[in-house]
Amino acid sequence: MTETTRYTTVEIAKQALNFSIAHFTIFSATEREDLHGHNFQLECKVTAPLGNDGLLFDYGILKKLLRALCDEIDEQVILPGNSPYLNLTQSEGYTVALFNGERIPFLPRDVTVLPIANTTVEEFSHYFLNKLRGDSLMQENSIIALSVKVSSSPGQYGIADWRLE
Repeated sequence: MTETTRYTTVEIAKQALNFSIAHFTIFSATEREDLHGHNFQLECKVTAPLGNDGLLFDYGILKKLLRALCDEIDEQVILPGNSPYLNLTQSEGYTVALFNGERIPFLPRDVTVLPIANTTVEEFSHYFLNKLRGDSLMQENSIIALSVKVSSSPGQYGIADWRLE
């Protein structure tokens, strides 16, 4: 990069970047929400050098990747695999969540366990950010900053940011 490098941020916030999931937030070793659902929205901002052709890169690729990430968990019950308060087991053909003496069984086909501590917009934003950072898109383009926003309703969202040091 030279001193004349021009950086631009592109924001992708399309209505089609959504997923519907069931979850419950865990507040402590003894308190959790009831199982319920949300229609979440996923948004992304990416900063990179502006090329001589007037493009950062073909961010249609990024839109497809974001859509695929949404599709992976759409219409699933999401359980946190890294929760200090929830234990997950397999028993008699079910995925069983054990919380505060409760045994909560789910059909395995309906469950996705994510490597997160809780099923919150804060954790979802970091989950998606890490997935994007691990994709070849990051290595193939000179991306210097990435921001991921996950909202569960208008005005309620979590944002995770990364910047090249």
